[in-house]
Amino acid sequence: MADFQSIKFQIQDRVARITLARPPLNILNIAMMREIGAALDECAQQRDLAAIVFDAAEGTRAFSAGVAVEEHVPETVSEMLDSFHSIFRALLQISKPVIALVNGSALGGGCELVAACDIVIASEHAKFGQPEIKLGVFPPLAAILLPRIIGDKKAREMILLGDIVDAAEALRVGLVNHLVPSAEVNQKLTEILSKFRELSPSSLGITRRALDLAANTEFDQRLKQVENFYRNDLVETVDANEGLRAFMEKRKPEWKNK
Repeated sequence: MADFQSIKFQIQDRVARITLARPPLNILNIAMMREIGAALDECAQQRDLAAIVFDAAEGTRAFSAGVAVEEHVPETVSEMLDSFHSIFRALLQISKPVIALVNGSALGGGCELVAACDIVIASEHAKFGQPEIKLGVFPPLAAILLPRIIGDKKAREMILLGDIVDAAEALRVGLVNHLVPSAEVNQKLTEILSKFRELSPSSLGITRRALDLAANTEFDQRLKQVENFYRNDLVETVDANEGLRAFMEKRKPEWKNK
């Protein structure tokens, strides 16, 4: 297996575990996203895989606080989008059940990763949100995934306002499957994995493809359209660049409406 710096990766008893390990907040930079992609490449070679699990390393303060803001700038935005979105394209190709364990904040790209998972186990400490609009940008994947998962109106509210929701609200709207005390998160994971291990890997893969076909018809085409909108329209605006600069300079943005 590859030598990873920002994640931990193992395959044990037919379960692949990708642990985000870039303290303190598991900010997803291009190098880290490429490592996740490389781990998924290894998963794709395992025909008998029962499931893929995403979680955060002990000692980190978030599941993931999102994609590195400094990599949203025009010079790196295309590379950033390609690296990030390749993760989701790979998950579709692999077609295995994907589980997220969330015991802290999942914001921005972290929330999008959670949204792409089949089953989400969250503790009472979990929080979720798409705060990109506060920087003058928007979350491309969430714009596609969230309306289907939590309903159009709630998705619009989360994306357009950038508000953070707690685990109880995430459970209520359907972003989370199971809300358990933090001490019981791994116990719930073990319970779910034991069920997956009893099932046929090939049947699980075909079933997930069927679900993806119904839910994600033309996903790649829609994602390309949203990527182009982000690359060619949004990042060229004065306000998007001002919002990103203001965040990096730790000040309030001064919007110019252009």
